[in-house]
Amino acid sequence: MLSIIQAAGWPIWPLILCSVAAVAVILERALALRRPKIAPEGLVDEVITVCRQGVPSSDMLKKLIDNSQLGEVLASGLKLAAVDPRVNEATLRQAFELAGRVAAHRLERYLNALATVASAAPLLGLLGTVIGMIEIFGSQGGSSTAGNPAQLAQGISIALYNTAFGLMVAIPSLMAHRYFRGLVNDYLHDLETGAERLLQHLVRTPLRAA
Repeated sequence: MLSIIQAAGWPIWPLILCSVAAVAVILERALALRRPKIAPEGLVDEVITVCRQGVPSSDMLKKLIDNSQLGEVLASGLKLAAVDPRVNEATLRQAFELAGRVAAHRLERYLNALATVASAAPLLGLLGTVIGMIEIFGSQGGSSTAGNPAQLAQGISIALYNTAFGLMVAIPSLMAHRYFRGLVNDYLHDLETGAERLLQHLVRTPLRAA
């Protein structure tokens, strides 16, 4: 691998930096976008059950916020309903939507950077190949071995290392970006559905003192 990097020349170093950045983002998002941390199964049902028993305590709300992104969204509406049990639906919906936008921003963190790597890596690889071929043809033109097909073919193969490495970086980055984007969309749907369920419950059955 070291010999390939040396043969490809300096243009391959930006691609190596892109590959490191892509791996870091993929690992970070894989850990951050686990379902238990975003939208645990059955959490909405548990919250609705607790609400039937009365106003949730501050400790329960804190645990709910710390539980997951969905818990934080649900807690935003519960806090408002606990202060004013007769709060209207529009105000509650606005609180849920605001918390949902904050959660969406967190879920989409670094995805633009991953998309940028996926788009830029092939171009950086092509740039390295073009620079390499310019250098090859320039050196061939002034040497006594100009026109040697074997040396020219070897030089072109070395220059193409940049394109190959660029594709090796871009393809996994693009696949990871599409996967995480789909995962985020699924989670946003779960957050929206959960908030709507709790909203309708609070509108039909206002919180009462325990």
